[in-house]
Amino acid sequence: MSERLLGRWSLFASTLVVACLVAVIGFVVIKGGPTLSLALLFGDAEPWAAMLGNTPVWEGVWPACVGTLKAVLLALALALVPGIATGLYLVLTPHSRFSQALAFVVDLLAGIPSVLMGLFGFTLIVFLKQHLFASAGSSLLLSSTCLAMLVLPYLAMATRMALMAQPSSLEVTALSLGMTPWQALWHVRLPEARMGIVAGVILALGRAAEDTAVIMLTGAVASAGLAGGLFERFQALPFTIFYYGAQYQSEFELQMAFGAALILLILTASLSTLVVALVGGYQQRVLSPNQGQEEA
Repeated sequence: MSERLLGRWSLFASTLVVACLVAVIGFVVIKGGPTLSLALLFGDAEPWAAMLGNTPVWEGVWPACVGTLKAVLLALALALVPGIATGLYLVLTPHSRFSQALAFVVDLLAGIPSVLMGLFGFTLIVFLKQHLFASAGSSLLLSSTCLAMLVLPYLAMATRMALMAQPSSLEVTALSLGMTPWQALWHVRLPEARMGIVAGVILALGRAAEDTAVIMLTGAVASAGLAGGLFERFQALPFTIFYYGAQYQSEFELQMAFGAALILLILTASLSTLVVALVGGYQQRVLSPNQGQEEA
């Protein structure tokens, strides 16, 4: 295959991917855009009172927005450090038997369907209820823990790939300057791999935000109000979309499903943008003193 033909096929494939993405987003915007309003979020409740938790919301998706945000952030908090640490270990000890076994487990975990993770969480509830805690039940903490297990391999693989893609001369140069391997990793290699790790965080964020099977089996319900604690059931946008989309009794409920889908899209995009902005701000703070010293 000639280089020109390969370039054309690559351009065609890239254009097709972008076109599909634009088509899906456009469809959701067209269907859900007209429903965006305070009534969609809060129903008949007063907005400020609902946001402060003083008034319950039973006809809007505000509790689902808050529940989704809590579940996603808690899942990322649980998975971020173990996921990145796993990726670092796989890079630093690539030839050990344990590292090879761990890499196999990470790859296997990445391919597990979310419904199996949900069944694991549900089985865990039953076990705890029968043998340890009679009051154990589905909750926000259990859902976030299962989501964290679901997205952890994405963080590990993103960290591993970002570090493995670096030229070997980067580490050699750092070691030649007197750094230890861990110092080279912390001060040179990790900052250089930050955008690859951020890509993994964004992928994990989107995976946790859109999953329905896990939360449906471990904690999400159709009507629960604002989750006040980690051990309470909660509402989530993916389950709300599924509930209204699969069991709608009127055109209004179907439009609510599209509106909730658009809100979920906006929420995920906002969180992803926030992650990129935080990393960019950190990069500027780190580079600014060095630039000032060079100018001086």
